[in-house]
Amino acid sequence: MIVATQVRAGMTILHNNEPHTVLTVSHITPGKGRGMVSSKLRNLKTGSTTEYRFRSDEKVEKARLEQREMDYLYNDTAGYHFMDSATYEQISLNADLLGDNVYYLTESIKFVVEFYDGTPVGVEAPKVVELKVIETAPRLKGATATASQKPATLETGLVVNVPDFIETDTIVRIDTVECKYLDRAKSD
Repeated sequence: MIVATQVRAGMTILHNNEPHTVLTVSHITPGKGRGMVSSKLRNLKTGSTTEYRFRSDEKVEKARLEQREMDYLYNDTAGYHFMDSATYEQISLNADLLGDNVYYLTESIKFVVEFYDGTPVGVEAPKVVELKVIETAPRLKGATATASQKPATLETGLVVNVPDFIETDTIVRIDTVECKYLDRAKSD
């Protein structure tokens, strides 16, 4: 148990006996009376968001999540299939749970899947992924390399802005946190 003033964005807590991810937190200290902690929470089971104000001295329970590294296998009409790297157990996750992480799924990529009471409630992509450019505009003659950006469609359907010198079939490194181009991948 922690005091409500120690709650931070990104934490997973139990609220009304259900796991919630804390999306935003702000401390409110009125001129009179006690301080409060205003928060926006997302229920990990239902996906719904809610706003809640904790009293500053209120106790909050951190949720215990089990994290397992899992390999992405394939997707079909049943969902996106992952295999536990240690036990070889396979699970299927839906697109809603994966969210924008579907744009980083390539064969055998490792994700961290979070479980609460044996049920998958969240996924975490690697910080950086390497993806192949399948479509982009041709390089403009005379354009400066530092300022020119152009959209590029990657093998997973993700569209990011890349420098003008990036061409089709180039492997690029993508920051999954900010969903942006980092640099070209090193060739073997």
